[in-house]
Amino acid sequence: MSAARLTILDCLLTIETIDAPMLIQNRIIFYAKLYYFDGRGRAEMPLGQMPVLDVDGAKLPQSMAIARFLSKKFQLAGKDNLEQAKVDAIVDTSIDLATKYIPIHMQQDGSKKKEELNKFFADELPKHLKNLETLGKLYSNGGQFFVGNYLTFADLEVYDMLGYIIKVDDNILQPYPWLERNRQLVEKNPKIAEYLNNRKETPF
Repeated sequence: MSAARLTILDCLLTIETIDAPMLIQNRIIFYAKLYYFDGRGRAEMPLGQMPVLDVDGAKLPQSMAIARFLSKKFQLAGKDNLEQAKVDAIVDTSIDLATKYIPIHMQQDGSKKKEELNKFFADELPKHLKNLETLGKLYSNGGQFFVGNYLTFADLEVYDMLGYIIKVDDNILQPYPWLERNRQLVEKNPKIAEYLNNRKETPF
């Protein structure tokens, strides 16, 4: 079995979907977090940034590349090429939402952030949630997981992304019962539930 070490910032942004495959399978030999990144160790990182996954000495940067690698390694990426393509389609749809929301999330000017949030909730969020709900119903085979009626990277990515927005308004999924039920099922996974219960709050 390959040895792997994951180095990440102590934050929630984009790392939940990296952590979750490890937590579900519990098969990583060595797992470590760095809680700060002030330049020490920068030369060891391929792009001078985190996260980085070290597998047998090979350092892999970029959070989504790491998440996809781990999902394939731990059978969370879909059982065949078509299922993997469906998972990727859902993940990319979630990233479309992230592209619109994250700049607002990081906005430091309070008045601008409020204005941008109002516009986002009115104009952007409904169409992205509708897209995710549509794909969920289309690919789930009548179940409540996004692809094949079992947990995949798609469920983890959407759960992660929606978590930031739910912190602002915890009622956003009420018009989207399929997405709401999917989120509840992800939280019921025993290892994910344990992780969520023990996870500390961070600024982002």
